[in-house]
Amino acid sequence: MTKLSNSLGAADIATALHPYTNARRHEEAGPMVMRRGDGVRVEDAQGKTYIEALAGLWSVAVGFSEPRLVEAARRQMEALPYYHSFAHKAHEPAIRLGEKLVEMTPEGLDRVFFTNSGSEANDTVVKMVWYMNNALGRPEKKKFLARTKGYHGITVASGSLTGLPANHRDFDLPVIPVTHLTCPHHYRFGRDGESEADFTARLLAEAEEVIEREGPETIAAFIGEPLMAAGGVMPPPEGYWPGIEALCRKHDILLVSDEVICGFGRLGSPFGCTHYGFTPDIMVTSKQLTSSYMPLAAVIFSEKIYDAIADNSAKIGTFGHGFTGSGHPVATAVGLENLAIIEERDLMGNAARMGARLQEGLRRFAGHELVGEVRGTGLIAGLELVRDKATRESFDPVGKVGTLAFEIAHEEGMVIRNVGDTLALCPPLIVTEADVDEIVARMGRILDRTLEKVKAGALG
Repeated sequence: MTKLSNSLGAADIATALHPYTNARRHEEAGPMVMRRGDGVRVEDAQGKTYIEALAGLWSVAVGFSEPRLVEAARRQMEALPYYHSFAHKAHEPAIRLGEKLVEMTPEGLDRVFFTNSGSEANDTVVKMVWYMNNALGRPEKKKFLARTKGYHGITVASGSLTGLPANHRDFDLPVIPVTHLTCPHHYRFGRDGESEADFTARLLAEAEEVIEREGPETIAAFIGEPLMAAGGVMPPPEGYWPGIEALCRKHDILLVSDEVICGFGRLGSPFGCTHYGFTPDIMVTSKQLTSSYMPLAAVIFSEKIYDAIADNSAKIGTFGHGFTGSGHPVATAVGLENLAIIEERDLMGNAARMGARLQEGLRRFAGHELVGEVRGTGLIAGLELVRDKATRESFDPVGKVGTLAFEIAHEEGMVIRNVGDTLALCPPLIVTEADVDEIVARMGRILDRTLEKVKAGALG
């Protein structure tokens, strides 16, 4: 094969290393090359159209090819295509977006730091918290609490916070002091006969036991997604988040809400923390912030944290952290327009309305022979496939049947994601009733065809 090829697929195989991909399998299978998107649909290089039922990567809130975002980027490219925010420099799009985020987020979140991705944002959270505690004369207060199956990114620090084996294995992670608590998913981690309320009580007792064992004076922060998404779409049990917040307040531990997927209406509420009734000290946002038209993330945090950081930057001469693209003018201009569209078109309200329709439609599959649990909130849902519904026994190996369903979904003209054997859905916030009904109908065909193949021995 020549280094340059007329075939996009061949050229990709010859040159690229893909994220979250088995590289050797990719050499055999090749890429699905996408060339166009419009609304909730995308088209591949062969002209086949798909419902994009994962919104790209949980992120395209306003749909594909939104003209206003294209125009916002064009205008900013013409005016100021790039500038940085180091050494007292600033520009209007980042300033205005910072104002908007402080206005939109819960009371007490008054300062904003921009990064290029959610991974960088959570990495920044770790560094900010360590910097702050050093400044306050608390050098021992550096540990983090996270959860098994939580997802917070893939940098060295944020990947350490993530609680998924594939993100640790052979990367020598975690390398920062973090304890991963039990995943708050009652279906999979509740004990036999344990009610949801008892499950919540056990998890809160576990968290407090870890805090007391490690010493609250050593624990800096608790980080969590309000609804765990990339780990398998797992809403928390009732009472979980207010209980975690109470523990954090009791022991002087910062509470970090990772809203990279939940934020800006995904659950039918402005943010996951507002949906589940807790108030964080730090919020991390990305993805739907720009509908992923441009790479952008934001850490929004309290004035108390800012004051400690600002005082220390005056003491030592600088806050020595930042990125070339922090608050990029084109990205922040697109973010401003994206949030304006979400508000003007009531896409958060649409997520609540269409989310109810989606959840109702998908719950019809609870009795399907393959489906152990249907779960989700708003416009995010997961269907966990199991070998035995009565015992909740998983397929062995986990992920093989999920991958089979993922591939059948492409044949059925729908893009989903399989997280192990959980089929994840997360359509754009602009979905209509007709879109939702078509997603549910195609999911029914995907499940039936997957069951047929499983019964025919496709799993070996």
